Amino acid sequence: MNTPVPGCDADAARAPGQVVLVLQGGGALGAYQLGVYQAMHEAGLEPDWVIGTSIGAINGAIIAGNPPGQRLERLRQFWQRMERNALGVTSLPRSVANALTIGQGIPAFFEPNPTGWWNPDAKVGVEHASFYETGPLRATLEQLIDYDYLNHQQPRFTVGAVNARSGAMRYFDSSRDVLTADHVMASGALPPAFPAVRIDGEPYWDGGIYSNTPIEAVLDDEPRRSAVIFSVQVWNPDGPEPQSILDVLDKQKEIQYASRASHIEQQRKLHRLRHVIRELSLRLPPEVAALPEVRDLASWGCGTTMHVLSLVAPRIGDEDHTKDIDFSSAGIGARWQAGYAQAQRMIAARPWDSEVDLIEGVAIHSLPPPAAA
Repeated sequence: MNTPVPGCDADAARAPGQVVLVLQGGGALGAYQLGVYQAMHEAGLEPDWVIGTSIGAINGAIIAGNPPGQRLERLRQFWQRMERNALGVTSLPRSVANALTIGQGIPAFFEPNPTGWWNPDAKVGVEHASFYETGPLRATLEQLIDYDYLNHQQPRFTVGAVNARSGAMRYFDSSRDVLTADHVMASGALPPAFPAVRIDGEPYWDGGIYSNTPIEAVLDDEPRRSAVIFSVQVWNPDGPEPQSILDVLDKQKEIQYASRASHIEQQRKLHRLRHVIRELSLRLPPEVAALPEVRDLASWGCGTTMHVLSLVAPRIGDEDHTKDIDFSSAGIGARWQAGYAQAQRMIAARPWDSEVDLIEGVAIHSLPPPAAA
């Protein structure tokens, strides 16, 4: 797509290959993703492919399920609804707002499931075994997402969910599946808070409990295409040693749900092997390269270039282990602005213009340090 919006620098919109937006799960931390998308939108970098998990699946579905000119407004509408707690106000202190969220839910998102609270051992079935019900979220998504548009694959849309019976990860993809609210809600069904969602007869939970940054969906795609990948990470595990139990709870969440450097490195090595196979196949004598069995082996090769733009949300103020339920107006606004500022810096740096080693094929770019004042 890569179509510049009016008034933007057209050169900034040019990227080598498809533009992919990969969005982590993280509850209220997903407000950071809005700022990233806003910066992309203003630079004319509309995604060709959106991949999301949990809150990333919800934000991604709103992006993929609306024309470019409506996406930011729909995102604003969703997050404005998230700010409204059970009292209908948006200006309560964070601790009070979080307590209301835990006790009474968010009217446009989830509401308490009395059975779950009063008798956690009740055999109610996987679709009801949760502390909250998510019927309000379904209604919200139906109002903000055009599923006909989403399934037109402009952009392509993928959500990750894990089978609650087998534990297997599954990616639902608009290029081969007809996606509905069920798929988006399944990707965000974090147990035990939210109930599993049944698709094709199988129950699914939040894909984040298996892989919270599903960048492998891009690098394992067939056929692969060169890409600029905005990897938007709302969990930041790098920080000081925890000093209290509350600090430990915060750090444990950060580590559990953060992007795994080892996973990305493994994908990088696999892509390098694909490049090695391609280079070796190009050096074969023509009569050998033409053999059917050699052509089959050579098909494992790849010559694509992947620029991974790693955007990691900074810590905001005195946040603690409850930050993923901090749907306060101040919290959402601060994370939105942080995502916007960091993505603007990344786009201005244009890391996709840098050369990538012919054999490596994958370049991982971190945000450059802020300019000195």
